[in-house]
Order: sequence, then structure tokens, then C-alpha cells
Amino acid sequence: MTIVNFTPWPALIGGALIGLAAAFLLYAKGRIAGISGIAGGVIYPESKGDIGWRIVFLVGLVLGGLLYQLTGFGAGVEHIQAVVSKPWLIAGGLLVGIGTQIGSGCTSGHGICGLARRSPRSLVATLCFMGSALLTVFVTRHLLGAA
Repeated sequence: MTIVNFTPWPALIGGALIGLAAAFLLYAKGRIAGISGIAGGVIYPESKGDIGWRIVFLVGLVLGGLLYQLTGFGAGVEHIQAVVSKPWLIAGGLLVGIGTQIGSGCTSGHGICGLARRSPRSLVATLCFMGSALLTVFVTRHLLGAA
């Protein structure tokens, strides 16, 4: 396997910005920066005053990606295409959504914010989804022979 787009500096800067954003949200609002929880709060708000910051956060995620592409830092990423049909992508998205509800959070909430807070539940969740990912890659690449 050859890594064609290894970009350590943008990755380091991006990781630092994610950490700063998560710390700021925890400090400013007392909230965890788990994307499924933030998005879920837009769909099922706890209170009317709780929706605004969630929408701004989600719009910022999209605009940040667009800005990254428009500035040229994302050069070479535009060729990425899904290797499965749209129904499989939709099914996968629905399964991820169901999994975040069952697991009481997503990879960002547990893996970044939960581990930083030393949450035992987040450690178990992170070990489960990382283990599942490793098993999936092993099965698809070595047992099923997919590229």
C-alpha cells in the first residue's frame, strides 16, 4: 500500500484546531463536541436556546471543508469517489446513525472528547469501534480479497 496524500502539517494543524474547538465548546458552553449529539440536538432540541450554537457548529464544519478546498490545501482530494452504490452509502449512513444512538455518542464524542475526560464508557466505546474497524479491514482485504 502506498500513501499518496500524506500531509503531516495540515493534519497536525487540523488536529490541534479540533482539540481547541472541543476545549472551547466545553469551556464556553459546558458541552461535549460529539457531532452526533450536536446534530441530534438540532433535530430534537432540549430547549429553544440550545439550537443556535449547534447550527453554527455544523455550518462551520461544512464551511471549513469548503474553505480548505477553495484555498488549495485540499488539492488532490477531489478525485476521491465512493466505490459502492448510493443505496449502500445510505444504508451505511443509517447504520452509523443507529450505532451512535446505541453507543450514546460517536467517534468524535467518545474518541476525542471522552478519552480526554478519562471517561471509562468512552474508552470501551473507542476500543469497540476501533476493533470493529480493524476486523472489517482484515476481513475485506485478507479474507474476501478486496483491494
